[in-house]
Amino acid sequence: MSIARRLVVEADGGSRGNPGPAGYGAVVIDAATGETLAEAAEYIGVATNNVAEYRGLIAGLTAAKALFPDAGDALRVHVRMDSKLVVEQMSGRWKIKHPDMKPLAARAAAILPPSSVTYEWIPRAQNKHADRLANEAMDAGRDGRQWEASASTAELDAPARTPLPDRGPPGDAVAGAAKARAALAAARGGADAGTLFEVDAGASDEPEPTDVTAVASPQVGWAAAPDLGAPATFVLLRHGETLLTPEKRFSGSGGTDPELSATGRDQAARAALHFAALGTVQDIVSSPLRRCRETAAAVADRLGLDVRIEDGLRETDFGAWEGLTFGEVRERYGDDLTAWLADPETAPTGGGESFTEVAGRVAAARDRLTARYAGRTVLVVTHVTPIKTLVRLALEAPAQSMFRMELSAASISTVAYYGDGNASVRLLNDTSHLR
Repeated sequence: MSIARRLVVEADGGSRGNPGPAGYGAVVIDAATGETLAEAAEYIGVATNNVAEYRGLIAGLTAAKALFPDAGDALRVHVRMDSKLVVEQMSGRWKIKHPDMKPLAARAAAILPPSSVTYEWIPRAQNKHADRLANEAMDAGRDGRQWEASASTAELDAPARTPLPDRGPPGDAVAGAAKARAALAAARGGADAGTLFEVDAGASDEPEPTDVTAVASPQVGWAAAPDLGAPATFVLLRHGETLLTPEKRFSGSGGTDPELSATGRDQAARAALHFAALGTVQDIVSSPLRRCRETAAAVADRLGLDVRIEDGLRETDFGAWEGLTFGEVRERYGDDLTAWLADPETAPTGGGESFTEVAGRVAAARDRLTARYAGRTVLVVTHVTPIKTLVRLALEAPAQSMFRMELSAASISTVAYYGDGNASVRLLNDTSHLR
């Protein structure tokens, strides 16, 4: 009888731009001693975060198999990653729809027998070794070369490792909970959570590189829910005032990109003090427009955090209406305005975006961010339409409901997103921090 060999693979991937210059890192660890047995990293050119993370997983599993090529079924590998998307998809709890992800997941699944591999999500702080490798690979690509193991210092940043107990691979409790959830879903007539790939009911034409659809149908209301862990919590901060804000002029992504006014800068500073006092924000994401970047920077400077730009969070392009008041639009483009108010498919005059188009890209950004920040609290600095869209999508409300929401400058709203696809609106239009 072969002696079981127990390994841990920690893997990560990143993209500076998403998509942008990308790389991955992976490390193979002896589960019994905590010793690093192998490292792998590579600059892979322009790719998304998700592609890079899957490439890191593939490299880690390949390295693990290469260490003990004759171990066969005696090899046991426990994968630890801070990508909720990859962990949930490879564990079979989330289905895989995006065409870029399916072949990568299939490659990863074919390296070792499925019964030999288990998966566990870990916080980013516990994945420093692989994260450093991925960044070394991206730095190498930036300099026009490939990563070299001899020059790596990634292990110096790795946390101290404690040998794992012999009673089984790490994460058994996580795997056991997953099995319990699968049994519960089966008892309710749900989908088989043990299946890695689920056939889609229909093709999706949304160009979204992040796919976080849960296998089981979301539970709603007071129904008993499985333990889904901490949600991705979006603290939605509308930018501070610009000179256009008090005049209620259309100010979207197709206009002049105004800066914050003196009042707006004061509002941003007050928001920064508020979040510093709370101490709950772990990451900051912003629309690329100037008023949001300035608001986000005020908070980031106070909290000592970086700001990640997400293009999907930009405001609606209001076409020919940019810079005009509602009354001026009514006077000049009355029929177009009436149609826009009545139909979310109708775009503003002059080639702007419809609410349906905006909802598509906001939902795609939401999915990217919930996958990236699972279990974390993220300050999302954006605009009126994206915030209202996130709230109404969470409530499954019609597009016209956005006209019934008040959203003041520098106001705070909060939505939490769980692993089963459920969302919980926790706060809307709070301005108490400005008083």
